[in-house]
Amino acid sequence: MASVVEYKGPRVGYRCGYCDSPAGKVSSGMWAHSMTVQDYQALIDRGWRRSGKYVYKPVMNQTCCPQYTIRCQPLHFQPSKSHKKVLKKMFKFLSKGEFSKGNNEEEPMDSQMDDAAVEDFVLKSKLDIQSDRRPLSEDYNEVIESEVKEKEENLEAKEIQQFNQSHAAKESLGSGEPSRTVKGVPSTPKPGKGADLSKPPCRKAKDIRKERKRQKLILKSQTDKLEDFQTEREPQLLPSGKSKLNQPKSIEDFIFDTLPEDAAHQLKFTRFLCSSPLEAETPPNGPDCGYGSFHQQYWLDGKIIAVGVIDVLPYCVSSVYLYYDPDYSFLSLGVYSALREIAFTRQLHEKTSQLSYYYMGFYIHSCPKMKYKGQYRPSDLLCPETYVWVPIEQCLPALENSKYCRFNQDTKAVDEERVNELDRLRVLYKRTIMPYNIYKKRQKGPSDEAIVQQYADLVGQTCSERMLLFRS
Repeated sequence: MASVVEYKGPRVGYRCGYCDSPAGKVSSGMWAHSMTVQDYQALIDRGWRRSGKYVYKPVMNQTCCPQYTIRCQPLHFQPSKSHKKVLKKMFKFLSKGEFSKGNNEEEPMDSQMDDAAVEDFVLKSKLDIQSDRRPLSEDYNEVIESEVKEKEENLEAKEIQQFNQSHAAKESLGSGEPSRTVKGVPSTPKPGKGADLSKPPCRKAKDIRKERKRQKLILKSQTDKLEDFQTEREPQLLPSGKSKLNQPKSIEDFIFDTLPEDAAHQLKFTRFLCSSPLEAETPPNGPDCGYGSFHQQYWLDGKIIAVGVIDVLPYCVSSVYLYYDPDYSFLSLGVYSALREIAFTRQLHEKTSQLSYYYMGFYIHSCPKMKYKGQYRPSDLLCPETYVWVPIEQCLPALENSKYCRFNQDTKAVDEERVNELDRLRVLYKRTIMPYNIYKKRQKGPSDEAIVQQYADLVGQTCSERMLLFRS
């Protein structure tokens, strides 16, 4: 079994769905008549991605919005506050039927997959985040800060209310005698006549917040010093590992939390092989589901509300896209499905140790609606020149200065898969498999060596020798 591909060459100057440039997009593509999971794994590790049977690779230094392949490391993943919010919202809806549709915005769309939308389902990017009441262009840290600020302001308002109620209670619990005017101390003024100097001055919410923050820092400093002292002086008093109670909740703790017996809704999942160029494989040392493309169906009370498409490959689960019923957009199904797929990757890893990554498609730093993928930490970006993985934290400063960046800091590093022997490339010509040097002798008409060399450079030496390049 071998992959059979038909290289279509570069496609230049077509509309970009990210920046709306009418002719700024540039990519190379090929049609996959069939493809092994091993070859597709190798291709996505060189910046390729599939949409149905069409496999494409952006020309990174020419396209208007460079699209960097991004992968998450599920084994070290911890859900953020915004992720936990989505998981808790789903659990609350399932267990109690409670939800709020009013303030939810529609999740942004991955325009690369527009052609796959069907009927009543709205096609969305697998990981697109719904930003409740906040614009998508906000930075992740700003989102978290706004959440903390909102909580603090609510707490301050509550404290001020309790403070006022407390003073009112003290006044009502006095001796019952009418108040007297003491020389030098004015009596309680009438409403609108000025401040009551017999009470402590009113504190501004900003001052209360600063004081609370200062106290928290002092308390944290004291706690850290105490822990350091205990670690240094009395190591025998500390357990070798954190107890379950002190550990942050994992993604499984949220997703697989047991629903009450009288839960308002039931959410079920089914998984089926689906049509794709990838050839399904079930090797003995592979995952129980095997390798290939799958539909993950989300059933709510017997009604299908979403379908996710994923590729299970030798080293990763690759997210393709998600259909969902727009009536349930308030559940942030794009985020929820991504978190479930991260948990699914962790499950597959238990059986197949080398399968340990979750590929999220493309990260586009210059497009606000596509930067959210960087919030799934830890994650890496693929260097577009040397095809090595670099932690996203190291890439972001460079991306702030330039849309296109080489992430590998080793200036001497090169593409280890660059093609040195084009003659070893395999060709399918007139229903016969042959190396390129034989094909050249049989070829009629003008030479196509330039386009074949271009194809080989894009797929790399290994794939050029394994895959069959169809030539007519």
